[in-house]
Amino acid sequence: MPDLTVHEAHKALAAGEIAVIDCREPPEHQAQHVPGTILLPMSELMARIDELPADMPLAVLCRSGNRSGRVADHLNAEGEWGEVANIEGGIIAWAAEGLPYEGSVPT
Repeated sequence: MPDLTVHEAHKALAAGEIAVIDCREPPEHQAQHVPGTILLPMSELMARIDELPADMPLAVLCRSGNRSGRVADHLNAEGEWGEVANIEGGIIAWAAEGLPYEGSVPT
């Protein structure tokens, strides 16, 4: 799966076609998050990797797309979850495009 734009990710998440993993840390997630995403911080990924859904495609979200790109690359290298997408621009782009999220404006 190639990287997804925030609009593609929003549409797929709303349709139940993908699981979105938010790889930011808990304080970042508390400040703002996309409803329906799964919080699995990058710092805890290896310890909690068995919590990743295995029954649907995955996409990874972070603040700007950098961390999520690294997480997606790692998961793709592991090869156990099919092709994992990075959500381009992260929650900053998500909010800038007017897509639904909860919390403060991401900076």
